[in-house]
Amino acid sequence: MHPSEFPTGLIIRAQSGFFFVLPAGTSQPITCQLRGRLKQGRREGDLAAVGDMVNFTLLADGTGSIEEILPRKSEIVRLDPRPQGEYRQILLANPDQAVFVFACASPAPRLRMLDRFLVIAEKQNVPAVIVANKIDMVTPQAANEIFGFYPGLGYPVIYTSARENIGLEQLKETLQGKLSAFAGPSGVGKSSLMNAIQPGLGIAVGEVSSFNDKGKHTTNFRQLHPLEGGGWVADAPGWKSLALWDTEPEEIDAYFPELAPLVEDCQFSDCSHIHEPGCAVLAGLKNGLVLPQRYDSYLRLKAGQE
Repeated sequence: MHPSEFPTGLIIRAQSGFFFVLPAGTSQPITCQLRGRLKQGRREGDLAAVGDMVNFTLLADGTGSIEEILPRKSEIVRLDPRPQGEYRQILLANPDQAVFVFACASPAPRLRMLDRFLVIAEKQNVPAVIVANKIDMVTPQAANEIFGFYPGLGYPVIYTSARENIGLEQLKETLQGKLSAFAGPSGVGKSSLMNAIQPGLGIAVGEVSSFNDKGKHTTNFRQLHPLEGGGWVADAPGWKSLALWDTEPEEIDAYFPELAPLVEDCQFSDCSHIHEPGCAVLAGLKNGLVLPQRYDSYLRLKAGQE
């Protein structure tokens, strides 16, 4: 039988070499393992991951055997340095978007962390959406001063409050029918927001996140959570530990949408964008095309600082 003739399913959970595959049009996942031939040869990364579409064989005992991993359209990857070479750990396959949740206040928004997340999303080629939560704790003007410039850079911002039921419908619409990776610092109200969107969702995602973050478990797992009406949410434990160590400092400007088009106009091809004459980035900073806080984030990331 040709692989394309096998049933197709979505990996919704991965744990200790077992993959829980949800066949198309069903609600009951099948516990599968990779067929032996897929594991032959030197492995340079994860063969299958949560979010992958696969073709599988249903076995007599009700379990399954994964025959083929279908091509990915996108992936969130962590490069793990090992003595035998880099290993590509797939945190999530086929994400449609990354959703970064930050608070307008309590805790104060950590925009340098947000900028770092956005750089990682750019590098992974995953569209990013910003959720500015706890909008009820500040004035609309104050919230706009914090997050209002991001849409102009290509990052939509959704202002929400779980407590006041603000922006929840817009967030629901943004998640509908998509596979979304959620990330954000602790205390920003991510679980409350998820529970407000769909009762029990924040608890389910939080359990997986805390399990992964403990780090002492050998049965580390990742999981997708279904959204009513279509779509999936994946908490992204590990996003905060996605390092830029595999990124050369001179690459960083390519992941800032406002800097990338300016670089080619610099007088020197090896311009550091810090002090050189004829630097288009510094000119952009002077004339308002580049915001000081974004330029500061750029310098810090380039220097390897958080």
